[in-house]
Amino acid sequence: MRANSPSPLGEGRGEGRFRFAAILLSLLVSACNWSERSIAPERMPRFEPLKTAPGVALVLGSGGPRGFAHIGVLKALDEAGVRPDLIVGSSVGAMVGALYAAGYDSHKLEDMAYGLNLFEFLEASMMWGGAASGRAVQAYIDKAVDGRPMERLGTPFAAVATRLSDRKLVVFNHGDTGLAARASGASPGQFKPVRIGNELYVDGDEASPVPIHVARELGAKVVIAVDVSAYLDQTPPNVPQEWIDKDERRRRQIDAEAPQASVLIHPDLGYYAGHDESYRRRVIEIAEQATREAMPRIAAALASQGIVPAAR
Repeated sequence: MRANSPSPLGEGRGEGRFRFAAILLSLLVSACNWSERSIAPERMPRFEPLKTAPGVALVLGSGGPRGFAHIGVLKALDEAGVRPDLIVGSSVGAMVGALYAAGYDSHKLEDMAYGLNLFEFLEASMMWGGAASGRAVQAYIDKAVDGRPMERLGTPFAAVATRLSDRKLVVFNHGDTGLAARASGASPGQFKPVRIGNELYVDGDEASPVPIHVARELGAKVVIAVDVSAYLDQTPPNVPQEWIDKDERRRRQIDAEAPQASVLIHPDLGYYAGHDESYRRRVIEIAEQATREAMPRIAAALASQGIVPAAR
């Protein structure tokens, strides 16, 4: 099988032994060696109330390799001078969101996306069908943000994860950035649950694929949300039932939160996901165009709250 063969929608659907592609943008950064290290208690991911309510929140949803599309959204928002005061991410959305919050602009993220070699994120356990630890993801993110905790990234940032003990959504906005993003993207079956304190956490997608409600709970006046999942009516015949079940579960969850978004951007990326450069370029372009088309709605939402986009 070729490394650049397409993989089906979402996390947990890489083809054959290349499921590591869902590591996905394991974060648009170059590889470095992981060394086990303990995290001081004060750097453990946690939630602390925001000191001021954000004007504009950008919510980036889950979606495995489909998350490259988030970069296209960011390109269009940057072009229009729309600067979020808060970024909330689930799974790959947390990974991309962490880098954007840390100061990587959309063009830098795009360059990193095209240069990313997903083989560098392969763990031996994945070659035999086992789950990865995700430690490489954590290390790469922490390196990319220069070790800064979430509260020092520049733009307020929150990653969501699912607490394994009760399947409840948990929000992290303080503490180790890499560990929070790793927990947010710990897709069951592909990544092992991540321990933070006395609890284990898995992918934020399980509880909230597009955590719009979190942005509203944190006081955002305008919420721009991005859903990179496939459209259900594009489901090909004869796909495994587990894919269908997951797609339907995610759609129910997203639809339940969608009314709370000021603007929901849902680009049509097609059903199957991939991980070669041509796929990355295609979904970035599609999402950029979809966001440009949504700009009148975004401008109206901003104007309704007296928010003026930044000068270009």
